[in-house]
Order: sequence, then structure tokens, then C-alpha cells
Amino acid sequence: MKDKELYKKLFTVVAPIAFQYFMSSLVTASDAFMLGFLNQDSLSASSLAGQIAFVCGLFIFAFVSGGSVLAAQYWGKKDRKVVEEVLALTMRYSFLVGAVFTLAALFIPCQLMRFFTNDSGLVQLGAVYLRTVAFSYVLAGFSQAYFGIMKICDLAALSSLIGSLAVVLNILLNACLIFGLGPFPEMGIAGAALATVAARVFECVFILFVIAGKKCPPLRVRKVFRLNNRLLHRDYVKYTVPLLLNQLGWGGGVTMYSVIMGHLGSDATAANSIASIVRSMIASLCWGISSGVGIILGGMLGRNEIAEAKKAGGKFVRLSLVIGVSSGLVILAVTPLILKVIDLNDQAQYYLKYMMFMASYYIIGNSLNSTIIGGMFPAGGDTRFGMICDIVTLWCVVVPMGMIAAFVLKLPVLAVAFILTLDEFVKIPAVYRHYMKYKWLKNITR
Repeated sequence: MKDKELYKKLFTVVAPIAFQYFMSSLVTASDAFMLGFLNQDSLSASSLAGQIAFVCGLFIFAFVSGGSVLAAQYWGKKDRKVVEEVLALTMRYSFLVGAVFTLAALFIPCQLMRFFTNDSGLVQLGAVYLRTVAFSYVLAGFSQAYFGIMKICDLAALSSLIGSLAVVLNILLNACLIFGLGPFPEMGIAGAALATVAARVFECVFILFVIAGKKCPPLRVRKVFRLNNRLLHRDYVKYTVPLLLNQLGWGGGVTMYSVIMGHLGSDATAANSIASIVRSMIASLCWGISSGVGIILGGMLGRNEIAEAKKAGGKFVRLSLVIGVSSGLVILAVTPLILKVIDLNDQAQYYLKYMMFMASYYIIGNSLNSTIIGGMFPAGGDTRFGMICDIVTLWCVVVPMGMIAAFVLKLPVLAVAFILTLDEFVKIPAVYRHYMKYKWLKNITR
């Protein structure tokens, strides 16, 4: 495949996925922006409560990614029957995880919030948010599983359309329910949560219409509860468990960042929340590249195009660096605008200015690593290396250093924030060395 054709195919897949990631991050941004008009505590509480959705998403993402590892190669092999079975397995586990988090948010919201902060005001506000948003988790288990399979089956644009319309609805309802516009009641932080639930309901209803229209692989409900293909189930577990451990290890480490910053005061929490939101929005293209690379290389390997996949991999690595540097420059460019628009006190503004600078170089390493660890290695069934790499980097190096800096040495907030941006760069040598061995280039279909 020529370079022009390869990049055209990549961006055909990447564009809708990246746009969907961007639109999803807009929801978090709109929550922060609108709640920031109410008061800084509402902003901080919603950000910390949002970590529950983040952790739930880690589980769901792992199960969806495990399904994508198999589905991409079987779709490249044109085995639709197995793809339908993979969808059933993915739905089984992602829906179950969503249900567990829904129950936790309904019945123990204060306990969940106390893990992130010891500020009683933030705990109470966050508990209100969690009780209201609870049902969005189980709905996400359904919608995200289907979005994952739609991207594999050449329906990335349709999944992006559904997700983007849901985001638009979420943002509009955010404004109406937070501030009480028109006939809507003024609900504050609970309004932001209710808008999220409504958007998830919209997604699920739209997906049901798509299924009824036979535009994508059908969901065999019977197979969700009982699938007799033991070999496929074994393969699914084999590739999903490392991804799940990887997500929990990585996500748990990132969550610990919020825990550490949350115990350094409301100013540090608010600044860190805004910087993380902006970084996530700009990183949408990086994550889209990662997903698109996994889908394209997975299809190649499923068709036994090993040499072509190896050449394409090198091009994707170089592209990820270009995207990372460009994203960092964009963050630097929008920093003055963010500082003007977001209403924070002077201390929080000071923190935010330098946290944005840290985000600008952090995203370069994130772009490279997400493409290789999140896209290329899993495309060939190599989900184990990323698990080991992320867990060791975060839990043996960065998180302990951050906790020592914050709670033992009592270093300034920005020094702690700097330490917490080192994880992507610590693991680059090991990642590149593993990539150059090319053991990840495998056809894993039966």
C-alpha cells in the first residue's frame, strides 16, 4: 500500500473517532466551564466525582479494546459470524461493569468522594452529583460496546455521529439544567449530572434504531448470556485481561494524581482539573490515531500482510511524533485564552498557567506511547507488554515520587505537578526497544 493510500485510509478511520473523542471531552469542558460560573467548589466537586466515571470507563474500555483486538483481525479475515460472537462477549462484561458502578454511585456516594478529598463541602456536592449521574454508567456499558464494534466494521462515521449528537444534547441540557433556563429548573451541579444521563439514554435509543435497521452486526442476546464457543472465550480473556490490568494500573495511577492534587487544596484541584480537560480535548487526535492504527494493522495482520504491516508501523510511529509536537504547540497557543475565560482566583490561575505548559510537552510522549502501546501492540495480540510497562512506570516510579513530594517533603504544588508528568517519558526507552523486536506482528485468528 502506497503512503498516500495508507494515510488516506488511516484518516478515514481516525477522523470520526478523533472527532468523537473531542466531542466527548467537550462535555467535561462544558461541565467545568458552566459550573465554574456558579462557584469554584462546584467545579472542583464535579471534577473529583468525574473520576468515578473515569474508573468505570477504564473497565469498559478494556473490555471493548479486548473485543477490538479479536474483531479487527476477524473482520479483516471476513469472518462475520465470529465478529458477532465477539460483540456478545464484549457486551456481557461491559454492561456488567456499568451496572456495578451504578449501584455504587447510588448507595455509597459519600464514601467514594472521601477517597478523593477530605473537604466535607466537596464530599457533599460530589455525592449529589454521583447519585444523579449513577444510571449513566450502565447505559455507557451498552453504548460503548456497540460503538467499539461499529468502528471495526467500517461504521466509525455513524458511531461518531451518534456520539456527537449526544454530546450536543448534553451541552444544551447542561446550560438549561445548571442555570434553570426557560422551563427547566435550576439544579446546579445535579443538573450537569442529569444532562449526562439524558445524553446516554439518547445514545442507547439511537443505537437500537441502528440495530433494527441492520446497519451493523446484530446483538445476539442469547449469546450475551451463554456463548458456547470456548476457544473464542479463551482468546478473549487472554487478550482482555492484560488490557484490563493495564487500564486499571494506568488509570489507577492517573486517579492517584487527582487524589494527590485533591489533598493539596481547592486551588490546586481546580487548576489541575482545567489543565487535564484542555489536554484531553487536544489529545483527541492522538487517541484517534491510536484507535485507527489498531484497526488498520489488525486488519492487515488478519489477512497475513505481515511485511506491509511492519512498514506501515514505522510510518505510524513517525506520524505520532508529528501529531504530538503539533498538539503541544496548540496547547501553548490556547493557554492565554484559557486564562482569560476561566474564572479562578489568583493562586489557581498561577497554578493553571504552569500546568498548561507541562501539558504541552507531556502530550508529545502521550501521543507516541498511545499509538504504540494502545494501537500497534494490541493489533497483533501483544497486550501484555503495555500492562507491565504502565504498571511499573506508574506504581513503582511516578506515584511514589509524587506522594513523597506532596506529603513527606511538602514540596510546592507545581513541583508535585511536574513530577506527575514524568510517566510518559520514563517508559519511552522500553517501549521503543520492544517495538523494534517486532514480536507483536502476529496473526491471532483461528
